[in-house]
Amino acid sequence: MLVDLTIKDFLAETASNTPVPGGGSIAALNGAIATALTEMVANLTIGKKKYAEYEGQMQAIAVEAAAIRQKFITYIDKDSDAYNRVFNAFKLPKETEEEIARRSQEIQDATKEAADVPMRVAEEMAEVMETVIYVAHKGNQNAVTDACVAMMSARNCVLGALLNVRINLSSIKDEAYVKRMTEKADHLEAEAIRIEKKLLDWVKTQL
Repeated sequence: MLVDLTIKDFLAETASNTPVPGGGSIAALNGAIATALTEMVANLTIGKKKYAEYEGQMQAIAVEAAAIRQKFITYIDKDSDAYNRVFNAFKLPKETEEEIARRSQEIQDATKEAADVPMRVAEEMAEVMETVIYVAHKGNQNAVTDACVAMMSARNCVLGALLNVRINLSSIKDEAYVKRMTEKADHLEAEAIRIEKKLLDWVKTQL
């Protein structure tokens, strides 16, 4: 599994001439990094008298972020697995009409999965971004820039995942599905950009 590799080995695998891990897995990795940094800022706030008012919220955020981080770690491999399913679908036999039909259906089903996985990544990361703003505002101010890096990683996660969604949608014949996913992607992309800008504009007034 990709997640069991060392950082050096994971980067080497990414840099190799194989298509996985690719942008989708890296987007998920950015999500894991974003939640890890959010968790860190919360943990650096817990137990500090200056921030006692927010102790309970920060404890809850640390627990929630840890759980979400683990989920994003699984997405690193899920994205690569989805790509491999598409790749294998194209290798199915196509000698008879029945084989052609079966191959075509499997390609469509696999491509939908390859769009669904990064869409889940984008949706779940988008839900975390307001929490990042909260820890930046209320958490340990010595770690405010760490919260900003969490936000930038979150934005990269969402936008990168959505690029993977869009490229797969271009090969899907189900027009209703494509329309629904495109509208969702457009909304998530705009929100990710808006939320990141809100935090970065604020932090510039604090530094």
